[in-house]
Amino acid sequence: MKLSDIFQAIRSSRVRVTAHARKEAEADRLSLEQIYTTVVRGEIIEDYPNDTPYPSCLILGHTLAGKPVHSFWAYNAENQFAVLITVYRPDPERWIDFRKRRR
Repeated sequence: MKLSDIFQAIRSSRVRVTAHARKEAEADRLSLEQIYTTVVRGEIIEDYPNDTPYPSCLILGHTLAGKPVHSFWAYNAENQFAVLITVYRPDPERWIDFRKRRR
């Protein structure tokens, strides 16, 4: 999966946001606009090409204020549609530089 695929889906309004993602975004006081900005400024840190029904990935991005955000996305290449599955502010106790999971 390429970050540009998700970015293009966002730009073309081909995005579905799960109820879980909406709940998590609200809990972390993140707007969809902020989340989308983190994708544009982000990088894929975990890739799951064999996930079903669609390949998925975890993106690390930063808000305009420089705060880290993880967003988990699936992407349907057939219809070029992205699904925001969940989003959260990563816990530094569980992540090394917000990129690698601590063991």
